[in-house]
Order: sequence, then structure tokens, then C-alpha cells
Amino acid sequence: MGSRTGSAKPRGYAVGFVGGGNMANALIGGLIGAGLYKAKEIIASDVDARKRSQLKRKLAVAVTGDNAALVRDSAVIVLAVKPQIMDTVLADLRAAATPAKVFISIAAGVSTAQIEKGLGGGVRVVRVMPNTPALLGRAMSVVVRGSVAKAADEKLALRLLRAVGRARAVSDETLIDAVTGLSGSGPAYVYRFAEALIEGGVAAGLDRDLASELALQTVSGAAAMLLEAGETPADLRAAVTSPGGTTQAGLEEMARRGLMNTVVRGVERATERSREPGGNTSSASRGG
Repeated sequence: MGSRTGSAKPRGYAVGFVGGGNMANALIGGLIGAGLYKAKEIIASDVDARKRSQLKRKLAVAVTGDNAALVRDSAVIVLAVKPQIMDTVLADLRAAATPAKVFISIAAGVSTAQIEKGLGGGVRVVRVMPNTPALLGRAMSVVVRGSVAKAADEKLALRLLRAVGRARAVSDETLIDAVTGLSGSGPAYVYRFAEALIEGGVAAGLDRDLASELALQTVSGAAAMLLEAGETPADLRAAVTSPGGTTQAGLEEMARRGLMNTVVRGVERATERSREPGGNTSSASRGG
């Protein structure tokens, strides 16, 4: 990258990632795997030299420890840092931020207004709430654009996020808290339900290994049915529930013990927590 005189020659990158954690790795891998960008078009930064080395070795992208240089050299910048250090990172990037660049943030709980202010105002910001299945290319992400971002910026963010799963846009940023309560935290609810299925199998007399295999494959198969059968959850449930049968007996016991209300209230409480100061630190978008 140096010239004959030894002066640095800036190189342009299509996308730069500030933060080299798990979510950044998933997104970079998805972008390359989907053919949206080549590895040589992507650069990533991280304060941890070990993470930079891993990124370069695993994904063959350029790496740097200089966040401001990354912003100067990139057209699109993905902010994949922990929410608690976002203000510090933004201050570091401010001098290099311009209205010509698009900033896409996957940091939970950090508003577009906060990012715009931290970058000095007048910058194009799109906020994203992804979830951890992005690590397997099965994410559900929701995007919302800030006050300066254009429709084309939202479209770009959707295109990037769809490299690791599904993505939708909303126009009201306050809805991101509910998205966090449902899909951001949602994988943990499914994991808890799987745990309960396993414990139920053990309580009914199965050994733990068999109960685990049965529970996990059942959850996986049911999720595939929900996505691919073209029917509502209620329709699919009715189809496997014979009057007076075992499934009905199990569902009635769960209803008696308040399963539906418990899950609904859980989503509501996670949403409330997301709205509380310092409450939105879902692992779905920590980036570290």
C-alpha cells in the first residue's frame, strides 16, 4: 500500500467493520459467502491484536488497529462494538465521518440519534437489531434508518443483513425495543424451552442423551415446519392435536400452568428492560 516515496497510499474498501467479535465475523463471512463482496473489499478493526489475526487468517480480509483510518478508507462502516464503549468509539471516528459514508450499527440499545450526535451530526446512520443465529446464517434482523439516512441506505443495510438470514425494516425506532424483546432475546427462550423438554423426557424415564436428541431434533423439525409449511402456528398445532389424545393432554397441562401467558409476559418484560437506561445489552448484537 505504500508508494515508491514511502508515503501511505489510501486504499478504498467497500465495507469496514469496527469491532471484530462474533457478530462481525458472522456478517463478514456471510457477505463473502453470498458473493456480495470479495474479501479484498472488506477491512476490519479491533483493539485486540489476536482478533485481528484471526480475522485475517480465517476470512482473508484486511485488518487494522486504527478505527479512524478504517472510516476514511471505507464507503460503508459497520459499528460492531459493545454498547458500553460506543461513545468512546464514536469520538474516535468523528473526525473521519462524512455525509458521504453510511454507518450501520448493530450495537444494542444505542439510538440513531446518539450515533449521529457522536459522529458530529449530518451522518447517515442505519440501526440494526440482529440475533445470534446469524452465526449460522439464520438470523432475523430488523433495521431502522436515522434522521439523515436515505431510503437507499436502508435498502443497502437490508441487503447486507440478508446475507446472514432474514431482515425487515421498520419506520419507527421505538419498535426496536419490542424487536429486542422478541427476536433479539428470543433464541434464549427457545433454548430454555428445549431445556424443559429435555428435563421432561428425563422425568418421564428417558436417559438424558436420548431425551436431548429427541428434544433438539423435535425443536429443529418444528421450526422447519413453521418456516416451510405455509401454515400458521395455530394451524400446525391443531393438525397434531387429536381430541382426547396425548398432545391435547400435554397442552392442557401447560395451559393450566400458564405457559402462554408466561411467554407473552417474558417478551413484554424484555421489551421493558430494553427501554430502561442501560438495559439493552442483548448478546444478539454485542459484537464482542
